[in-house]
Amino acid sequence: MADEVSRLLMLIDDEPAQSRLITALAAREGWRTLVVSDSETAIATLGTRQGMQLSAIILDQWVPGENACELIAELKERRPALPILVLTASASPLLAVQAMRAGANDYLIKPVAPDRLMLALRSATKNEAPKDELQPLTEKLAPVLDFDSMIGTSPNFRTALAKAAKAARNHGNVLIEGESGTGKEMLLRAMHAASPRAKAPYRLINVRGVPANSIESVLFGHEQNAFPGAFDRQIGALQHCDSGTLVLDEVDRLSEELQARLAETLASGIVRPLGANHGFKIDVRVLCASNLPLADLNDQGYFHPDLLEVISQTKITMPPLRERTGDIPALARHFLGLIGDQPGLRPLSISDSALSLLSAFDWPGNVRQLQAVLFRAAVYCESETLGADSFPQLSELLGEIEEEARNPMQEGVGVMLYSADGNLRPLEEIEADVIRLAIGHYRGRMTEVARRLGIGRSTLYRKLADLGIDNAA
Repeated sequence: MADEVSRLLMLIDDEPAQSRLITALAAREGWRTLVVSDSETAIATLGTRQGMQLSAIILDQWVPGENACELIAELKERRPALPILVLTASASPLLAVQAMRAGANDYLIKPVAPDRLMLALRSATKNEAPKDELQPLTEKLAPVLDFDSMIGTSPNFRTALAKAAKAARNHGNVLIEGESGTGKEMLLRAMHAASPRAKAPYRLINVRGVPANSIESVLFGHEQNAFPGAFDRQIGALQHCDSGTLVLDEVDRLSEELQARLAETLASGIVRPLGANHGFKIDVRVLCASNLPLADLNDQGYFHPDLLEVISQTKITMPPLRERTGDIPALARHFLGLIGDQPGLRPLSISDSALSLLSAFDWPGNVRQLQAVLFRAAVYCESETLGADSFPQLSELLGEIEEEARNPMQEGVGVMLYSADGNLRPLEEIEADVIRLAIGHYRGRMTEVARRLGIGRSTLYRKLADLGIDNAA
């Protein structure tokens, strides 16, 4: 492969503005970009001296239109080892399936975030053996909007859900922390759908996806001529969500100055747009998510204590997938059911050997990464069942796993009898775990939970209170 500082990217795109943007973004990491505007020129370029120096191709699906897959296949036939990334304005799963089967390495939806573009380029041009299966896809299935659709019976996961369900019913601000891909955004959506403000104004903002010089205006709004380029008045998200809910994903990425201003606004209930001489009274519920523990950032001086206090009236921690491996079989079957409903795909089953393989991996990208891996495997599967051989990169990373070494059904029990020192856990702790497991298994239907546990409903509620278990019913 070409030296990193002289990597050459061919961009097949006929939009000058987008071409300039991608060229500028790629240049930040040492890429040179060759822009061609049509399929014929792209094919011809492969045979030139410059074409032989290419390290990757980005193809805007709009250029060849319906013939995009034919172009991808021809490019792959001529240069099999050359990574191809497809850029499209459509979120259609069918396009993703067709592009990947034609030979595309990744599928980017416009407008693509700079970080996402660079991650895709880095992943596609690694010098090591390809691990594309472990990279997240942009393909997203329908988001979960209720707690009953969230899969998992592990005690730490069910505790987080129970706490979220209880918090959803009031009007306080909520902070959800957890690693990337653990389902924080999904939980935020479920909380909003279950809240008293579900039908009120709502907006979700991913702080990382908004340019640093625009985020203040996006949140607080601005008056006309408040700054160069402010040709019109803009209502900010805080004012737009008056009487409703504002969701801030990756809130830890706010600058220190904006953290202080947001804390003051939420505490006073008055928002003042940029350039305005007066403020507006607002009633906004704020649901926040962070990949990093904000208390630690606060201790290190990187997160404003006033903002931490005002947004964490309830704090929920989403466990990483490696701490709830017993949920992997149920999650895998759930995702395969959703994937099978997508255009161009079909329902698939999964073997015990494949589940053992999935359960052995530590999933640094968590649930989102598991979904992406299953999606990719389903695209290329020619049989009716995914087996261990459907995940060659995982097999390569983990080596051979004895099938009897892991029993997915037993791992799904989710109740530990022994503590870390080898002694039995107190009966009260075990009983609490069993009740949490039953609540999760029967989706919070407390009458059914009581019946299956062989106790009365009033006894169940008394135990919930005595053991300090939040009720998600």
